[in-house]
Amino acid sequence: MNILQVLTTHNYLIQNNLHAGNRGTPREKRQRRTLIPMTDNFSNAQSSVDYIRAAGAVKPTIGIILGSGLGSFATQVQDALRIPYAEIPHFPRTTVEGHSGNLVLGTVAGVPVAVMQGRVHAYEGYPLSDVVFPTRVLGLLGCKTLIVTNAAGGINTGYRQGALVAISDHINLTGNNALLGPNEPRFSMAYGAGLRFFDMSAAYSPRLRALAFKEANRNNVPLAEGVYLAVLGPSYETPAEIHAFRTLGADLVGMSTVHEVIVARHMGLDVLGISIVTNMAAGVIASGQQSAEPIFHEDVMDVGRRAEKQFTALLTALMPRIAATQADLK
Repeated sequence: MNILQVLTTHNYLIQNNLHAGNRGTPREKRQRRTLIPMTDNFSNAQSSVDYIRAAGAVKPTIGIILGSGLGSFATQVQDALRIPYAEIPHFPRTTVEGHSGNLVLGTVAGVPVAVMQGRVHAYEGYPLSDVVFPTRVLGLLGCKTLIVTNAAGGINTGYRQGALVAISDHINLTGNNALLGPNEPRFSMAYGAGLRFFDMSAAYSPRLRALAFKEANRNNVPLAEGVYLAVLGPSYETPAEIHAFRTLGADLVGMSTVHEVIVARHMGLDVLGISIVTNMAAGVIASGQQSAEPIFHEDVMDVGRRAEKQFTALLTALMPRIAATQADLK
């Protein structure tokens, strides 16, 4: 047992005894002092990794999570190995339209990648440990960078439908955190990562955002910047909520992403976030419209598909640039 595993088990034991208090017989108290393993999320994630590697997958350095209506980016992957989530041990299965539920491994612009065609959400009934499980697997597979994408509602009136927005920060209003419970330092993928309390002041890498803006300019792809606010869902927000979110400083709203980012930073992965404004948020009047429009999931996916050309061009151009910076940081 290495030092991280010892600390992890000790941490769990302390919490277990705190909850148990001094209740029970002397024998029960002695049993509580026995080393008790933490949750088996790590071993489950390692089992998923072993299965994926046994299938002959490349070792990815960049992981990409594709949001609603954005799954066709995976067609850019060369020498692709496509594994349905349902075939990967312990992997959660998507239930939402627009999330295909495949892990695609191969290369994009010569860079080894792992692309998730869709994600699962807490509103589907999954615990957060399942929601972030694929992120854990991407880190263990070797990804040093995570690119999270999503379809988002535009709160900022300067946005238009179909706009691409680099996420500069987030506000977590889901009422939860994926790292609740015992800390699990075995997921640490970088020096100083895996801590119980860790810094989130640069959760979305300024370095990666700068690269994104540089490549966007080079490829004539308009790219804005903004703060993403996450809610639990599945209902869309009310106009009053959107008014409150704007007051808080949010430019975008959605039902995903933040917990994946929290876990990625806990592991020590660098994160780039890109939203596609698929609709104006409730009560927000889009440019050229006389009044706010109701929101439908079908429209969200349709706008996502129409924006995919620019989205794909930007992501494809970014791959070698990000890979080069990874090499520089070694």
